[in-house]
Amino acid sequence: MTAATHSTLFPRVPDSADAVLDGLDPEQREVATALHGPVCVLAGAGTGKTRAITHRIAYGVRAGILQPSSVLAVTFTNRAAGEMRGRLRQLGAQGVQARTFHSAALRQLQYFWPKAIGGGMPRLVDRKIQLVADAAAACRIRLDRGELRDVTAEIEWSKVTQTVPADYALAAVKAGREAPRDPAEIAQLYSAYEDLKRDRAVIDFEDVLLLTVAVLQDRHDIAEQVRSQYQHFVVDEYQDVSPLQQRLLELWLGDRDSLCVVGDASQTIYSFTGATPDHLLDFRTRHPGATVVKLVRDYRSTPQVVRLANGLLAQAHGRAADHRLELVSQRAAGPEPVYAEYTDEPAEAEGAARRIRELIDSGVPAGEIAILFRTNSQSETYEQALADAGVPYQLRGAERFFDRPEIRKAGIALRGAARFGGNDALLNDAVDLPSEVRAILSAEGWTPEPPAGSGAVRERWESLAALVSLAHDFAAARPEATLSDFVAELDERANAQHAPTVQGVTLASLHSAKGLEWDVVFLVGIAEGMMPITYAKTDEQVEEERRLLYVGVTRARERLHVSWALSRSPGGRASRRPSRFLDGLRPGSASTAGRSGASASGGVERGFATGTRAVAPRRTQRTPARCRVCGRSLTDAGEMKLMRCEDCPSDMDEGLYERLREWRADQARRTGQPAFCVFTDRTLMAIAEAAPDDDAELARIPGVGVRKLGRYGADVLALCAGREVGGAGDGN
Repeated sequence: MTAATHSTLFPRVPDSADAVLDGLDPEQREVATALHGPVCVLAGAGTGKTRAITHRIAYGVRAGILQPSSVLAVTFTNRAAGEMRGRLRQLGAQGVQARTFHSAALRQLQYFWPKAIGGGMPRLVDRKIQLVADAAAACRIRLDRGELRDVTAEIEWSKVTQTVPADYALAAVKAGREAPRDPAEIAQLYSAYEDLKRDRAVIDFEDVLLLTVAVLQDRHDIAEQVRSQYQHFVVDEYQDVSPLQQRLLELWLGDRDSLCVVGDASQTIYSFTGATPDHLLDFRTRHPGATVVKLVRDYRSTPQVVRLANGLLAQAHGRAADHRLELVSQRAAGPEPVYAEYTDEPAEAEGAARRIRELIDSGVPAGEIAILFRTNSQSETYEQALADAGVPYQLRGAERFFDRPEIRKAGIALRGAARFGGNDALLNDAVDLPSEVRAILSAEGWTPEPPAGSGAVRERWESLAALVSLAHDFAAARPEATLSDFVAELDERANAQHAPTVQGVTLASLHSAKGLEWDVVFLVGIAEGMMPITYAKTDEQVEEERRLLYVGVTRARERLHVSWALSRSPGGRASRRPSRFLDGLRPGSASTAGRSGASASGGVERGFATGTRAVAPRRTQRTPARCRVCGRSLTDAGEMKLMRCEDCPSDMDEGLYERLREWRADQARRTGQPAFCVFTDRTLMAIAEAAPDDDAELARIPGVGVRKLGRYGADVLALCAGREVGGAGDGN
């Protein structure tokens, strides 16, 4: 479930370029309007990064600054690329290419192969594991299933880090990798694998990038043709870029700097595949003129969830931790995270299933609940527990929605009815679009009530029910829509891989949950040996495990359940303990030593003019904020803004607060922006409590800042002095 599907499914297309900017917060607006030169967006979890960059592209296109066909937006999964295309379509920016690195490279390679190399392009193999098995057989090396998978991963890592077989052993040691076999054996297998591909005239996914890089490096005429086509680049999830992908990006760019990258070093969880946050963290060094925008306003999670997420990172170490973003929740308060300890793993699964059954019975949709675990092997226990509790579920990473047989059949039936439905007896009693869709899908297996039990029959029903639900939403947004319009919508969604929501509890690994969100998240198996995983030996590996748990925590919007089991099996020795990452964060646990590394607040840093030397900003030692009433140290962002504890008595001037609110509403109407973009409620409360007399006192209030002081200071001080505000303060 993504933010796009959680909000209005079919929003109206903005009627102008300026309307594209409506509803963006100040930092998101900075991203959207920074259309020239290198731009780096450091975006924390839940801060609306996809919203910011899609509105940036759409604003540039709608304002006539960017030509749609000249923009290439790249990300890391087909789902993310599909969501980006869907959002751009909703913003009226059709024609922009949004693809994965591999998809964009494959398209270029297929187009230029006859010119660059000649003849037919080799066949692309979907899965390399059988080729690796054949290479092992040729080398007379026996690999079990686990070793086969691990050796395949080593070959993939070698290729994305541009390591040739002869250099593998040294490169693996230098990178601190634990080779699953003797490094010399892996190098031999890697070499045999490459020979086998050549003999069979096939290529793998990594070859797509390697060959595209080779073509662009060797053929300057082709490189220039690509650069004349694509002149503006946006890279999402930039912390996950591998050295090979970075090299391809550099070749696409040439000597230009029309690049916008978006990422969060604290969400780097794929270093085992060759991904590194160094390109993100070094962006300002490589591009001294870059504009850096930090997004820290978390619109996804409650303050309670955000507090746990920030607490996890506060104990982190390493370079990524030094650049962590401290999130500030923008949501109303919710329940505290729930921690549960169980005797064994089956009891933990039964406990989660029982609580989920209660949530569904109380009205929480099954599609808004997820169970996240460290390894896929944990899934089976939870599948069984949910089935026993009568809870529908879906496996993340299973077959794509529009590729499911029942959806393909349903599409054929809907398309046929749209063309010839006038003679279809099924539609005799249909009075509107939803009833037409229900009637057609009833012949494909949909029923008003779900079938009993779980398994394949229930999964097919859930798929068809998602189409029925989508038809209702589509008709509500477009009352005049016909069945043909709905079929066209499905075709566009299929092309974009923008699937509707299937109602069922999601079971997913923490890695596959990246980029998703749910109202309720169950983090299970959070015990030593599983989180961090046993084979995480080095400090860097342990810190990546911490970041993985951080990603899991930040998937939750409202409710978070964290659990662990003391033993694996019933009757087993209770030798496990909760994850060290929870020390000092869960109730009753001892606090571990924190760290003093700087965390980033939101805002914008302008780039240096070309030719000037970048000077690293000096770090200042912050004194702890203390409540002005009781003197207690403040850590909550909202309390720090008020400079008092939430429970301490307020000396706010209620009349002044109401006058400030009325003035803010008038400002928002005049400038066409949300009220919080003028001042947040907390800032207005702080002003009403302090009642400042001059610019210096007003500037000291958190949330005012230099820009807003110059823009609104005179009006605010006049209101604090009891004077009426006339025509001033129009925001110009």
